Amino acid sequence: MSLVVENITKYYGTQKAIDGVSFTAEPNSIIGLIGPNGAGKTTTMKILTCYMPSDEGRASIHGLDIETDEQEIKRITGYLPEHNPLYGNMYVKEFLLFVSRIHRIPHPHQHISSIIEKVGLGIEQHKKISELSKGYKQRVGIAQAIIHDPKILILDEPISGLDPNQLVEIRNLIRELKEDKTIIFSSHILQEVESICDRVVILNKGRVITNESLLSLQEDEGEEFILNLKLTSPVDKTLLSDINGVSMVKQNDSTSYSIRCNKDEYTRELIFDTIVQSGSKIILMEFKQDSLESIFKSVTQSDS
Repeated sequence: MSLVVENITKYYGTQKAIDGVSFTAEPNSIIGLIGPNGAGKTTTMKILTCYMPSDEGRASIHGLDIETDEQEIKRITGYLPEHNPLYGNMYVKEFLLFVSRIHRIPHPHQHISSIIEKVGLGIEQHKKISELSKGYKQRVGIAQAIIHDPKILILDEPISGLDPNQLVEIRNLIRELKEDKTIIFSSHILQEVESICDRVVILNKGRVITNESLLSLQEDEGEEFILNLKLTSPVDKTLLSDINGVSMVKQNDSTSYSIRCNKDEYTRELIFDTIVQSGSKIILMEFKQDSLESIFKSVTQSDS
């Protein structure tokens, strides 16, 4: 395992910020660390990057202990905090050279050129950081996090505040970085977590309440799914809506329907029987699992 977290606990005074947090991460995977505000995501990330000690438990990164091997862990870990700490009066290339020298990287100019190309900062490298858009500032933040080629990359809200185009660009960049790194990724934009992450760890009130692959989570926790149907002829939408276990029916065109329903087989049989009794037949059928956003609401509310 690239990362092993075992029963990490942190107190702020008498308040438990995180309580027995445990999870693992495999090489070349992206773990989504999500939860409501105050759930303990940022505290967990600060502990894993050795910016804050834990009070109980242990964690290791590539076999190195976060308490006894702090300096070595910082050499193999890249960190982008939620509030990206950039020097606005420095030029992009100047800042990255500064960071590379902190990491004692040989031939820094040559190395910086490859990093700038990798994160797409070519046309912005001679601008002051204060002049950049939010999207490009995030690219600079990611560049400083990967400048020393870390094995683990920890990104706290890297897509917060981005416009749709910037969001797509940063999403694609994170996917590319997965090729040779393990990434811990935190975001409130659950659609992006769903599209990027292999595994999801949900925190609530400082505790892990879910730790599964995205597919397993959708299969285990989702109470409903979407049934997309293409029929030979129209069916009265009201007949489908009135079926016990159906919560939503959307008619996409004259013969295409999206039906949100319970997962039980009996509900599906009622839907199929209604279609046949209406004189229609199913040409195409597709199941779509519940969204991460829906599952997140369900598991956090049931844990309250």
